[in-house]
Amino acid sequence: MSVPDLQNTQELLRRLGKGLERLRVLIVDRHSGARNSLRILLSTLGITAIHNAATSVEVLRHVKSNEFDIILADYVLDDGRDGQQLLEELRQQRLISLSTVYMLITAERAYQNVASVAELTPDDYLIKPFTADLLESRLVRALYKKKFFEQVFRHLDGGALAAALAACEKLLERGEPQFFGDVLRHKGAILNALGRHEEARSVYQQALELTAAPWARMGLAVALRGLGELAEAERIGAALIGEFPEYMAAYDFVASVCEERGDLAKAQETLQKATAISPNNSLRQRMTGDVAVRNKDLDAAERAYGKVFERRRGSSLRVIDDYANLTRVMLDRGQTDGARRVTQELRRDWRGNSQGELAALVMDSLCANQEGESAKAKQFLEKALAMHDSLRNGADPLEFSQKIAVDLAHACLATGDEPRAREILGKVAAENHEDRDVMAQIQSIFAKTGKEEAGQDLLAEVGREIVELNQRGEQAARSGDDPAAVQMLIDAAERVPSVQFLTDAARAIFTLFDHKGWNEEMAERGLRYLRFAQAKDARNPKVVSARELYLQVARKYGIEAVPLVR
Repeated sequence: MSVPDLQNTQELLRRLGKGLERLRVLIVDRHSGARNSLRILLSTLGITAIHNAATSVEVLRHVKSNEFDIILADYVLDDGRDGQQLLEELRQQRLISLSTVYMLITAERAYQNVASVAELTPDDYLIKPFTADLLESRLVRALYKKKFFEQVFRHLDGGALAAALAACEKLLERGEPQFFGDVLRHKGAILNALGRHEEARSVYQQALELTAAPWARMGLAVALRGLGELAEAERIGAALIGEFPEYMAAYDFVASVCEERGDLAKAQETLQKATAISPNNSLRQRMTGDVAVRNKDLDAAERAYGKVFERRRGSSLRVIDDYANLTRVMLDRGQTDGARRVTQELRRDWRGNSQGELAALVMDSLCANQEGESAKAKQFLEKALAMHDSLRNGADPLEFSQKIAVDLAHACLATGDEPRAREILGKVAAENHEDRDVMAQIQSIFAKTGKEEAGQDLLAEVGREIVELNQRGEQAARSGDDPAAVQMLIDAAERVPSVQFLTDAARAIFTLFDHKGWNEEMAERGLRYLRFAQAKDARNPKVVSARELYLQVARKYGIEAVPLVR
């Protein structure tokens, strides 16, 4: 196959095999005049299926009800955010497919600021002003590139990483140079996600022979971290921050490495530098708050959680934990009035939602207890416990907030119901023994209530249970008796549904199928375990590995795979 001339619009249209007439486009711009002008330009290209959005909230509504071939977003959006942040949000939450063309429209100065450091790179940038001919050529070029990576993107959208990797290899075999660096970028990222860090390192080293782009250096740093070379990984990330102060991915990465090394102060400092540059990223602000709490910097935690709370107010992206995080820190700082105001908002915004009502009751109990109103605290707690029991018995466990469960246990301890607190915390600790934030929260409430020794005893007991279940599972797996090993791991997952035991059980189930044939009823159980584990930690290598095994075995027996990536 000949290498196409990417500047020849008609040649690329011929290779695409279609014109632009049937494409669905979303225009994102806060100014109605700019939206109308762009609509007129698109109509001259034959595009008529055009939707408009003035705000990020409108964008989210559109993408949830429509599939778009192209999104054209101005760099400057509403409420101080920008089109780059919108892209990251849409991609991270999987609200648009990887095959959707996303273009940023920007002034030249803004382009210089964002183009080289974007974590999730737009498909192209349109520098104002531009003509219809330029718009057409850029759109066609981007569409051709999407078609080139069509199989890779289809597998990635479905969470099939091994199949996406194989698709990358096929593209490399074609020997076409125009997208060689992009193929390496995808290949390296997939290898890192699969936990194949040594291979990823080789890919990024090959990429670095061609380009010194931040993405190649960051990919190498991720691979080194996976290989345990934390100091070198951190050094590369810090160097990227020094050279590209607006490359937000580098700050997140360095902070996470510092966390892994136990240096919470440096992790918090790094995240705060990032939030000073990009204050409207709610995910990063929440991370900052979590680290600050564990670092016992309640002032910084309140500022960060407050930013998230304000940012998500009235948004479809708000979550109950954001209310609880802010309320919890306010109570720790003695700001009961502020905590009550946030709880009132929680109750109003989540009226009719059982999870929201439970969280509000728990916070009401903690507020009343802090104000010395023990009778009211107990009344709120009794209602919360009844609702908690109902939810645990009937609700989808994926919807249940573990942090709210810990807050409920805190309310139990504060009102003298230690047995019930131990029951709740034992379950939460066992299910989340790999989650730093949840475990730190558990330790914190024992300290707040003067029961550090009881907390140490409980966590030691949970630790022994985890070790025992691990040993029994390993012994069963070594016995060579597959059905017995599967049942042993199923029992462990039912008893302690943590990421570790859920993925171990799922892997055992699908390994058994690989050897002895598919079983639909057992497959439903394995898929339930996978979904639960993925909801807890979708990027965990154990989760990725178990998902890949499921897809591999389903293909073997001609079973249509159920999408697991949301």
